[in-house]
Amino acid sequence: MRKNTSMAIIASIIVILFGVAYFTARPIINNIQLGLDLRGGLHVVLMADEKEGQEVTADTIQKAIGVLRNRIDNLGVKEPIIYPQGQDRIVIELAGVDDPEQAVNIIKNTAQLEFRDVNGKILVTGKDLKDAQASPGTGGTTASVNLEFNDEGAKLFAAATAANVGKPLAIVIDEQIISAPNVNEPIPNGRAEISGSFTAEEAQNLAVLLRSGALPVSFSIMEKRTVGPTLGADSLNMSVKAAIVGLIAILIFMMGYYMLPGVVASISMLLYSILVLGTMALLGAVLTLPGIAGFILSIGMAVDANIIIYEHIKEELRLGKTLKAAIEAGFSRAFWTIFDSNLTTLIAAVVLIWFGTGPIKGFAVTLSIGIVASMLVALTFTRYLLVLFADINKNNKLYGV
Repeated sequence: MRKNTSMAIIASIIVILFGVAYFTARPIINNIQLGLDLRGGLHVVLMADEKEGQEVTADTIQKAIGVLRNRIDNLGVKEPIIYPQGQDRIVIELAGVDDPEQAVNIIKNTAQLEFRDVNGKILVTGKDLKDAQASPGTGGTTASVNLEFNDEGAKLFAAATAANVGKPLAIVIDEQIISAPNVNEPIPNGRAEISGSFTAEEAQNLAVLLRSGALPVSFSIMEKRTVGPTLGADSLNMSVKAAIVGLIAILIFMMGYYMLPGVVASISMLLYSILVLGTMALLGAVLTLPGIAGFILSIGMAVDANIIIYEHIKEELRLGKTLKAAIEAGFSRAFWTIFDSNLTTLIAAVVLIWFGTGPIKGFAVTLSIGIVASMLVALTFTRYLLVLFADINKNNKLYGV
C-alpha cells in the first residue's frame, strides 16, 4: 500500500512540474527584463553647465550621479549604467525605456524648488523637503503634488506662512512660477500642496524630481541616441546555445553516473529553474549576459550539492545502513558542507550587489537567487523524492548510489 502511494505521489509530482514548466515558461520569460547588452536602450551624455556660483568639480559630478540614480530608480528602470566622463560629463545608459523623451526630461531637469514672497525673497527651499507624492485629480480637478518637509523645513515653512498671511506665496521650480496661492493662515504641520494645470503624468514626474532631490548644477544634453543590443543577436544566440548544451551535458552525466538518483537530480533541476526564473520575473530583476553566466554557475553549484549528498549516501550504505537510514545520514552529513560553501559564495554575491553596477550587479543578483534556490531544492525537494523512491524499492538499494 505504501509503495503504491509513493509511486502515485512521484508520478503526480513529475506531471505537475512539467505542467507548470510548460504553462509558465512563456509568461516568465516575457516578464523578465533584459539588460542593455541583450535588449538595447537609451544612451545619454549630460554636460554640466558651469555658471556663477555653480562650480563644477569632481565632488559635484559624484553628487549629481547620486541624484540621477535616485531619479532613475523612481522611474522604475532597473540597473542603469551611470558613470562620469571627463571632468564635467555624465554618461547614462538605460535599458528598455518605453518613453525616451520623458526619461530625458526627468533626468536633465535641475528641480530647484523655492517658496518666495511677493518681493522675490527665498523663504524655503527643496533641500528641507522630506517627501513629495502625486495626488491624482478627482471630480474634474487637476492633479497636484503634496509636499512634506523635515523638522527644519517645517519650522521655516511655518514661519514663512505666518509672515505672509493674506499675501501670495510663490512656488517656483527652476526659476518658473508654478503657482502663487494666497496664505489664509499659518501652516505649522510642514505640509504644502503644489497645484496647477497638471495632468496625472505631469504631477507624477514632478513628484519624482522633487523626491529625488535637486541637481547641484544644471546640465545640458550633449548626446542622446537609442542603442541596440551591445552584444548583437548572434552573440546572444551563441551564448544561449552554449548554456543549453552545458546544461544537457550536466544532466546526461548525472543520469549516466548516478542512474536513478541522477534522474531525481534532473527533476530537481527543473524545479530549480522554475524557481530562479520565476523569482527574477517577480522581483523585476534585469537579465544580462553576465546574469545568464550567474544562472549557469548556480546550476553547477546545485548539481555539486547533489553530488556531495549522493557520495555521502554511498558511504553510509557501505557501512551497512538501510537505504532510508543512509539517505537521512547522507543529507545530515552533507548539510554543513553545502551550507558553508553556498554561504561564502552568497556573501561575495551580496558584496557585488552592494558595490557593483550594471552587468556586474545583474550577475550577482542572478547568482544570489540561484544559490538560495539550489539550497532549498537540494535539501528539501531532492531529499523528499529520494525517500519516496526508497519506499518503493524492495531491494533496499538505490541504483547508481
